[in-house]
Amino acid sequence: MCGIVGYIGSRQAAPIVLDGLSKLEYRGYDSAGMAIYNGQEIIVKKAAGRLKVLENLTHAGETMKGTSGIGHTRWATHGVPCDVNSHPHLNPAGTIAVVHNGIIENYISLKKKMINKGYEFVSETDTEVLAHMLDYYYKGNPLEAITKVLHRVEGSYALGILFAEHPDEIYAVRKDSPMIVGRNEEGCFIASDVPAILKYTRTVYYVENQEVVRLKRDGLSFYTVDEEELTKEAVVIDWDADAAEKGGYEHFMLKEMYEQPGTVTDTISPRIKEDDIVIEELNMTDEELRNVSRIHIVACGSAYHAGMTGKYVIEALARIPVEVDLASEFRYRDSILEENSLVIIVSQSGETADSLAALRECKAKGIRVLGIVNVVGSSIAREADSVMHTWAGPEISVATTKAYSAQLVALYVLALKLAKLRGLVDEKRSRELLTELKHLPYHIEVLLGQKEKMQHFANRYVGARDIFFIGRGIDYAISMEGSLKLKEISYIHSEAYAAGELKHGTISLIEEGTLVVAVSTQPGLYQKMISNIVEVKARGAFVMAVTCEENTAIEKVSDYVVYIPETDPLFANSLAIIPLQLFGYYVAVGRGCDVDKPRNLAKSVTVE
Repeated sequence: MCGIVGYIGSRQAAPIVLDGLSKLEYRGYDSAGMAIYNGQEIIVKKAAGRLKVLENLTHAGETMKGTSGIGHTRWATHGVPCDVNSHPHLNPAGTIAVVHNGIIENYISLKKKMINKGYEFVSETDTEVLAHMLDYYYKGNPLEAITKVLHRVEGSYALGILFAEHPDEIYAVRKDSPMIVGRNEEGCFIASDVPAILKYTRTVYYVENQEVVRLKRDGLSFYTVDEEELTKEAVVIDWDADAAEKGGYEHFMLKEMYEQPGTVTDTISPRIKEDDIVIEELNMTDEELRNVSRIHIVACGSAYHAGMTGKYVIEALARIPVEVDLASEFRYRDSILEENSLVIIVSQSGETADSLAALRECKAKGIRVLGIVNVVGSSIAREADSVMHTWAGPEISVATTKAYSAQLVALYVLALKLAKLRGLVDEKRSRELLTELKHLPYHIEVLLGQKEKMQHFANRYVGARDIFFIGRGIDYAISMEGSLKLKEISYIHSEAYAAGELKHGTISLIEEGTLVVAVSTQPGLYQKMISNIVEVKARGAFVMAVTCEENTAIEKVSDYVVYIPETDPLFANSLAIIPLQLFGYYVAVGRGCDVDKPRNLAKSVTVE
């Protein structure tokens, strides 16, 4: 959440900062602001609302002259969205400007101390505490002041700091919130994520926890929190810059849905070599994998739903018991982790705060952690003992589609690897499953080609009040993700239920005309699902069924049927989710919603 961009160099800073912030709009925000040093003083402009408000206020940055500056898009945590609470925040003299992602957990006690020292606060934010503390400890040496503050604050933060007395420098700081720095021939940059500066440079450095970076026009210096200088290696980003643009699609979400065949191919292909599963980056021996006695999948949101599918697939193939936990719950319960357990942290960004905290708790207990992440160099990727990258590329839309699909197939591959090592899948069955995996991208393309059919159906439900999704087994996991896609972008109340639970209270919510989406892709459960469909139909529901081509019997009890191509039932989620993504997308479009940036949501949830 929130976005930080900074620049110091030979060009005008404000237009670069604004452009960078526009590439971070996917992170979710409710206000924006900039601080630019104009040669004499720090000028600050900020405003609640979309970035366009700030662009208009500054005439696209033209009214804020200066070659060094920092900017921020804020998602409110402390204090309501308004101009005063927007970043940057200043010290009393206006000579130090700070932008901040994260949460200062001990800000109340720090604020009381600063008030006792005579400081006055104008905002409700935790960030203003940092501006005043920097002022208090600053005696001419910015690095010294910053490190003194860092020794006193608790919580998570990524900071961009500008000192008027040192106009040829910008400072970046990081603890538990993402931060990168980059450079080109004309200057240096700070940013919360790569897309913000990809237009200007592909040479970046990942800032580690409790590191401080001093940026000058001609170079970077890295320090520990104890002011010891560090040496760091640059990373060259090989993304296609066009990957962060819409490419002719109406929304990033639609573009990213159409990128799913390529994403699935890119995630599977490097791991299938001569009909065998090879996960080179896993950093675990075959013996270590064979000895895994229990798996805990820990994730949030859509990644949690992918983990639910992973549970069914791993247990079915590898016969290893799997628990799936929401990271926000896992980190606060005294979980029992056996010696040979493997914890799998699934995260699109690799920066999800609750998932990262769960990872650190597991490592502190001596439990091996595998990260399944989409962002190379992210915190989870760096801190996990092992990693599987999902190779989905940049995902801009807040509502995930292609990253979710990549997580699914990564879990399929891992499940098959474990099953083969444990001798539970023979060569014939292994080849069959690998063949089905390789065919998934083609099947996804076929389903995406039916978008007009889903658009036509979705138009009937733009005015719906409640929509329910039901399924059993893997189909319940699919239902949860389908429901989430709909409600997060269309704002229609939607719930997913295990179909067998309907009679335990939920069925009382069904009334005449209520849409029930029944997912039925598991042959062993076809008859059970038909019985559940009959139950809701008897209460007046209109039923859309999503099922496999062989299950034509479902037409007798459903009002509308969407067929998916035949595949192994264990991999059905990868196909059944496609029409549900399209359904949610077209309902939201029909309602005039901001599909790529839903209200109150953010792409990367880097605070609790």
